[in-house]
Amino acid sequence: MKSIKIIILSLGLLFINGCKNPSQPVGATITFLEEEKPFTTEQKELIQEIIINSEDEIRALLPQLPDSITVAVEIVDWDLEVVGGVTGRTETNSPPFVAIQISEKYPGGITVAAQTALKHTIFHEFHHLSRGWAIQDNKYGPGINIAAINEGLAVVFSEEYTHQYLETDSPPQEQIAEQWANEILTLPTDANYQHWMFEHPDGRQSIGYRTGNFIIRKAMKISGKNVLELSKNTPDELWKLAGYQR
Repeated sequence: MKSIKIIILSLGLLFINGCKNPSQPVGATITFLEEEKPFTTEQKELIQEIIINSEDEIRALLPQLPDSITVAVEIVDWDLEVVGGVTGRTETNSPPFVAIQISEKYPGGITVAAQTALKHTIFHEFHHLSRGWAIQDNKYGPGINIAAINEGLAVVFSEEYTHQYLETDSPPQEQIAEQWANEILTLPTDANYQHWMFEHPDGRQSIGYRTGNFIIRKAMKISGKNVLELSKNTPDELWKLAGYQR
């Protein structure tokens, strides 16, 4: 059992729900950042329900997930339609911190965006925490070949257990995916992260995410292992399991 703390910054209120024993794991601390754009009460209730339920499911799958996680949620006016209206980032592992942005521009607004992609995003970002893949605490080192594998694992984990799929994460046709994989393996360690993971100057989008998805699924097929088992492997081991030599 764990306690769930929901901190609403603009109101300065703290609510604690669950186990009262301070020696028990704390669980998720959900922080609503509302200085510029407030959430409605209904939106907060929906968001915290999705995050808390998702966390319970994830902990059953990834027991190495940190006991205490801070999740900061804010409203943005970004165009996030390709990712279901929700995006996130895992900033640190110590202390564990995940930032979630929900777009008010998504068709249907905050509520529909949360219903569409918040669970998918939480599964993705919590997988990063369990694996030690964060912006400020990256235990695997630099390189697109490493980023593609770690993001691919998080994408596949989320897809497998939420049954939610985003077109922006989907692999291209097999022949193209193979070309992208070999291309990534030839990149220097300091290759431009923005270009290869998000928007390449040649017009390609999300090369690293889509290739990573392809590589992980190929490794699953060849090895007969599921994504939870593969998540115990290093990036180099996963490339090799998928049939590539670095």
